[in-house]
Amino acid sequence: MTFRAEERKTIARAGFGVVLLGLLSGTAVAGDTLKLRELSPNGADACFGRVYDAAHLKAHPKQKVARIFFYYGHDPVSRPNEEPTANADTSYNGFLSTTVRGAKAPEWAGGWCNHESEDGTSGPIRCGMDCDRTLASLKVDDKGRLLLSDLSSDIYLDPDSEEQLGKAEYNRQALGSEDDNFRLDPMPAATCKAEFARIDPIDPALGDPLRVRLKPDQPFCYGRDYDTAHMSSHPNQLTQSIRVFRGPVELASFASSGDAANWPDGADIAISVTTRKNETKVTQTYSCQGEADQWRCAASSKMSDFACDIAQKEIYLKRGANGMMMLANPNSSLAIVDLCSKAADGRTKSDDKVYRLEPMPQSACAP
Repeated sequence: MTFRAEERKTIARAGFGVVLLGLLSGTAVAGDTLKLRELSPNGADACFGRVYDAAHLKAHPKQKVARIFFYYGHDPVSRPNEEPTANADTSYNGFLSTTVRGAKAPEWAGGWCNHESEDGTSGPIRCGMDCDRTLASLKVDDKGRLLLSDLSSDIYLDPDSEEQLGKAEYNRQALGSEDDNFRLDPMPAATCKAEFARIDPIDPALGDPLRVRLKPDQPFCYGRDYDTAHMSSHPNQLTQSIRVFRGPVELASFASSGDAANWPDGADIAISVTTRKNETKVTQTYSCQGEADQWRCAASSKMSDFACDIAQKEIYLKRGANGMMMLANPNSSLAIVDLCSKAADGRTKSDDKVYRLEPMPQSACAP
């Protein structure tokens, strides 16, 4: 089970970019999502794309892009989304997908597309990203084709990537010198959706996101008890039993200060553990928020006092197959160790990094 930091950074960057562009232009608001009539005369999602044949690529050796699609509309990227539904109207409205020669899957980036004029209704169309970067400039010709320009070669890289990666690796990951000024044909929206679905295909066995499975006003209990055989074969694992739950205390907390429209943001959960060295159950509270395809949950001092700041202690919850829940503990953030001790510094050293938890009756999570 992989909990990718890169994916979290991409989604966080997208959210920041929306806010930044809204402040800069004053036009990037939810109601403007599909108001660029040049791209979408009827207000529906619009797709443009092109797949280059071998002859074209042979004639343009400095062009890396073999497939390119631009989608104007609602987020087409196929990924399980744990973010609150209230955030849906602030997502990007322009999405670019490219596949370079020899690659098995596309890369993608999102931006917010608007007219550059002060009134936001005329002039060139620019799709911006975070840090005032440009995703692309757009224009539709008299045949309905999309002219896409100003595509930066480092579109999928961080601004300081050349310094961080070195010139050779940067050039390998960046687009080619001829990867710009594309002329894309109008295509059915379903074509773009199918292309974006190639990025990260959804596993149907995983089912609904946790924010759908778990309700803001309902308790839940997940856990696992490790038997002697398992503990013998994992001598570096400290955890003997673990429970992840929301009970009366957590439900009351969300009812008094949470917002169901922003679920799961602000949801408290409790995690109880026993270890092979200490059979006494220790319970720690965490405050969660939806982020990309997981819940990021930070340790909270609501229920007890600590001699240190534990807010940086974070665990991650993710949906698993067949109704299971996955828990990642990459940085010693479970109470299997004293969270204020040196044993909790840095990355998890024991074999307690990832847990596969099964749904249990609520009585199994009783105090």
